[in-house]
Amino acid sequence: MNWTRISIGRACRSIIVEDPRARRSFRYVDISSIDRSRKIIVEPAEIEGSAAPSRARKTIRAGDVLVSTVRPNLNAVAIVPKELDGQVASTGFSVLRPRKGELLARYLFYYCCTPGFVDALMAKVRGAHYPAVSDADVKEVEIPLPHPLEQRRIVEILDEADRLRRLRAEADAKAERILSALFLKLFGDPTTNLMRWEAAPLGEIGVLDRGRSRHRPRNDPALLQGPYPLIQTGDVAKCDGRIRGYTQTYSELGLTQSKIWPAGTLCITIAANIAKTGVLQFDACFPDSVVGFVPGPRVTTEYVQFLLDHLQPALELKAPQVAQRNINLEILRAVPTPIPPRPLQDAFTRYVSQHYDARARQIQVRESLDRLSASLSAQAFSGTLTASWRQAHMKEMLQEMEHQSEGPSGGPVT
Repeated sequence: MNWTRISIGRACRSIIVEDPRARRSFRYVDISSIDRSRKIIVEPAEIEGSAAPSRARKTIRAGDVLVSTVRPNLNAVAIVPKELDGQVASTGFSVLRPRKGELLARYLFYYCCTPGFVDALMAKVRGAHYPAVSDADVKEVEIPLPHPLEQRRIVEILDEADRLRRLRAEADAKAERILSALFLKLFGDPTTNLMRWEAAPLGEIGVLDRGRSRHRPRNDPALLQGPYPLIQTGDVAKCDGRIRGYTQTYSELGLTQSKIWPAGTLCITIAANIAKTGVLQFDACFPDSVVGFVPGPRVTTEYVQFLLDHLQPALELKAPQVAQRNINLEILRAVPTPIPPRPLQDAFTRYVSQHYDARARQIQVRESLDRLSASLSAQAFSGTLTASWRQAHMKEMLQEMEHQSEGPSGGPVT
């Protein structure tokens, strides 16, 4: 398609930069307010004008597109909703206000979510420890500019694809909440043990021990890049309850100063991220900032994992307020653990296993949806979503996305 390409700045209006301290209060959007995965603004802070941060200077309007100028590789982008019209954003954003009749806000928003836009910003990044671009850098990026009617058609297609991806994400989130609710229904709140189950210290109902990493420094290159998976606190904290991957490995030398834990071990973090858990899906090593738990005959791994998830806020309070918060092994070993009847635990464990089997399929579905959505976006901004292409392929592709947005069994996940 023979579309004009212009700089984003030429297609946008200037915005007001003001000192909001004269206001009684305002809602403040900073970088932490952006949900990067959903590309929306969540929980902007309510701030009194007299307490306005020095970076709270950009007045925003509904339909503005916010682009974080800090760590642009993370693509913290969102469109301002009506309820935040007239509020204030951080100077850490480039606030893009499209000119009416020339550039549609949602067309600009979708373009700012593309890999091509991110790559254009990354080419301008300055600073190794605090990588950032300027507002001017963002506005210098060129955008393909079809007629507004064609922009609207593209937005309608991408809106539909986004709606289906959100349906899938909502179904996945709903499924995640089921396990925690089922645990409480079967066993009650472990912080109060109102069901009066027999209780014992966690250290007495299974093997509980720290990982090993004796060598110093821990990041000695000679220890790494070998065949043995190395699980670190971040791998545990970011998993969905099952540790399926890793980012680092030990060499033969690394293994000699560590230990291999078997698949099925419950990993528990005790430093930085406190009492986060994940079950190993493969044999692996981990350092002494992670504790391994292997259950005895009175409890199942899944029961202990969800018990610790419910106790996690209380355990976090036991961590001293130092540079890096941590708890010691003795605190974990002393955790009072209600012990329900083993058949009840086994039933819960079977349900958890079924859940994660479905979860694995859901991950594949979500990845498929993401690929379909990315394909649509790439074709939209390259000009190949012509009328004839839409007529031939659009219905088929959206039907496929509709199917993928349903639950694994063909119905919505509940």
